[in-house]
This record gives sequence, C-alpha cells and structure tokens, in this order.
Amino acid sequence: MSIWTIIVVIILLGVLVTVHELGHFWIARLLRIKAFEVSIFVGPKLVDWRRNDVEYTIRALPFGAYVRFTDIDENGNAVISDDPDLLVNSPRWKRLIVALAGPFMNLLLGVIIFAILNLSTGFASLNVAGTLPGSQASSYIEEYDTPFDSEDRVIRVNGSRVFTYADFSYELDSGTKLTDTVTVTLKSHSDGSYYDISLIPEISQKPMIGIIHSDKIDSRYGGWEIFEVSEYQNEGNPVLKTGDFLIAVDGKSVSDDDFTEFMENLTEGDTMVLTYVRNGVTYEENCIKTMITSSNSRGIVLYSYEVKDFSSFLGAVRNAALMPLTICNLSVKLIGDVFEGEEEVYNMVSGPIGMTVAVSEVVDDADDSIADKVYNVIFIAGIISVGLMFSNMLPIPGLDGIQVILIIVEMIIGHPLSRKSENIINAVGFVMLICLVLFAFASDIIRIILE
Repeated sequence: MSIWTIIVVIILLGVLVTVHELGHFWIARLLRIKAFEVSIFVGPKLVDWRRNDVEYTIRALPFGAYVRFTDIDENGNAVISDDPDLLVNSPRWKRLIVALAGPFMNLLLGVIIFAILNLSTGFASLNVAGTLPGSQASSYIEEYDTPFDSEDRVIRVNGSRVFTYADFSYELDSGTKLTDTVTVTLKSHSDGSYYDISLIPEISQKPMIGIIHSDKIDSRYGGWEIFEVSEYQNEGNPVLKTGDFLIAVDGKSVSDDDFTEFMENLTEGDTMVLTYVRNGVTYEENCIKTMITSSNSRGIVLYSYEVKDFSSFLGAVRNAALMPLTICNLSVKLIGDVFEGEEEVYNMVSGPIGMTVAVSEVVDDADDSIADKVYNVIFIAGIISVGLMFSNMLPIPGLDGIQVILIIVEMIIGHPLSRKSENIINAVGFVMLICLVLFAFASDIIRIILE
C-alpha cells in the first residue's frame, strides 16, 4: 500500500465528513440557529478565524469534522442557557431538519459525483439496444417472433425492481443461478405497456477460466482486464490475479470473433495454456482444466449514452439520482445473500481498512491510466458518500439517526424522554456502536487475509 493511497483516503474521508458537517451548519444558519464553531478535522488547532460570531478552525488530525452548537466555558464545559436561538432550545421540527441535513448533504454529494461522471464519460441505461446472437434473449425472439422495440426499458428482473445498470447486472449474474430461467419485465417505448420475456439457458459443459473480466478488449495488450478470479481456478491454485490481462488461451486470442466457440470446444486434454500480462510483463502458464456447467449468454444489450444534447443530459442526471436507490437495493440484496448462506458474513460491512484497500487497488494499479484512476477514485467517493448517508441514519449514539429517532419520539409523546430513558438508550446504543466497529474491523482483516 503506497503513501498515495493513504493520502487519497484521508482526503476523501476529510471532504465527505466536512460536507456532512457543513450540511448541519448551513441548515442551522438558514433556520437562524446559533453555531459557535465549525471545525474541519479534529485535534489541535492549526488555523482559526472568526466571522459572523462563528469560529472557523482547521485542526491537525484529518479524521473528521464537527459543528459546535453550544457555548463552552473556560473549563471546557457546556454553558446551559435559555437562549431560544440555541439548537437545544429550538422547536422540534427545526432540530429534526438540522439532524437530517448532514446525511442529506452526503446523499446530495453522491448524486452530484455520479452526475459529473455521467456527464463527462457517458452512462449505461436500462434501454434495450438489441440482443446477442446465440443468446437466451435472441432464442426467445426467434421462438415467439417478438423482437424488442428500440429503447424498451427494463423495469424488473425476476420481480425485483432495477434502477440502474448495476442492479440489472447483479440480478442477471449474482442474483440468479446460471442454470435458472430469468423473467425480465420491460416497458414498451411505443405504448407504455409492460410485458415479460423469459430467458431460458441452454446448458453445456466447458472448461472454466474462472474470471470476471471487462467486456472490452484493452487497446494496450489486446486482452481482457480481469476484475475477479475464482478461488477454484487451477484446482484451487489460481494462475491469474485481479488486475491481470488475459491475452490468449492455448494460443487463441480472446479478441478473436470465434473465441467463445473455441472455448466451448476446448474439451480435450487436462490443461490449457493461459497467456496473460501482469504489471506490463507477459507470461504463459499451464492451468488445469476444470469442466463446469455453463449456459449461453442472457444476451440483452443495453444502450450506453454520451451526453450530447438536453435529453441525454437529463438522462445522465436521472441515472445519477437513481444510484442511491441502486446502492441501497444491492446492500439489501447482499444482506439477504448472507442470511441465505450464499455470501460470507464478513462481506456484509466494510470499515476504514476495507475502504483503504479498495482505494489502494485503484491507486496502485500499474496498468490503469491516470484518467482511469481518477475516475475510479471519484466513483468510490460517490459510493462512500451515499454509504455515509445510510450509516449515519443508524439509531446509534454519535450518529444522526439516534437524534432523528429521539426527536420523532418527542413529537409523538409531546415531551422529551426522561433522563433515565435517554441513559438506557445511549448505553445500549454505545454497545451496538462498539460491536459494529469491531465487526467492520474484523471483516476488513478477514478479507485481507483471504485475499
């Protein structure tokens, strides 16, 4: 892990947490609630200045930020006051809005990040562009003689709503077994009606390469960039690694039009020769064949758009606005997979270590261009920002969610909770917070060890 990774992570977290706290501050000022200090980072002061009765500080430790809504005396204790402009004395509806403002700013920042990426590089839609030859979708069309209308939109997969290409991809790949039939619900572009199609797999046996890779052929090496490698490759001793580029199998280039057909017929012999590039160096290595049950491609091709006019601009913004729903949807799916035993429990959460590892895989990748690294880091920042919104809404002391819950309870019962009740809630919540932190830390360590 390079020093650049650590710097990037510190900057990312510093910016995201600062934006969160500024959300609380801006809304409080808009509602004429007093704020005494806005601090970027924590620890000893480095720089401070005063404006409009608010002290602004930049501190030494880049691990957070905060807004102080109470005055403090010379001993550092909060000053109790009946001032109606203080947050603690404000009407409940104002306190509720201030509590929600921080998570909302993280949500808004995430959407802005995704929108900028969409506007600059284009975006994948859920509009159908066509089907792949020999795929399940093309077989359906041939059997029922019902071609897709251009730009019919995917709405659901197996009854589950999809919001962006990420949902769609998950439901077709991870969310459904390869040998299962998939039902896709589409909305007609011509008349707005809904209809279902069934994607029925054609089962076959072929040797497993055991990778998830880019659909595009890399222009530098003429191969696929590998995103994930199966632990079962080469009888449990994988030849390939994430970040490698697979160039050829038994001398057959993966860029050849008939490569898929070649692999389907590659059944003789116990090994195959993999040609790949790792950190700019080309290798050839034998890989023991593992025959697996496979099926033809699902085969639905979706449109990708570049932003060239107002319509595509709106599409890019709409896609960005739907990304938080996708992140929430996929998070719920992952938790469901854990409880169903289809996913390891340590993959359910990620803490600062996991975040740093994810950034490291981008920053330290020797094969990615600077532009690709910048794009991927910004994309990760968008995901983390939306994730901070969800995590901050957990009903745990120290997070905004507990304040939201307590204020809503006050609104319902008409008076604040008793001191005893608050102490019990805070004690239970503190235990939950410690358990969550330890669980996230342990999960990160386990992932590092297993990888």
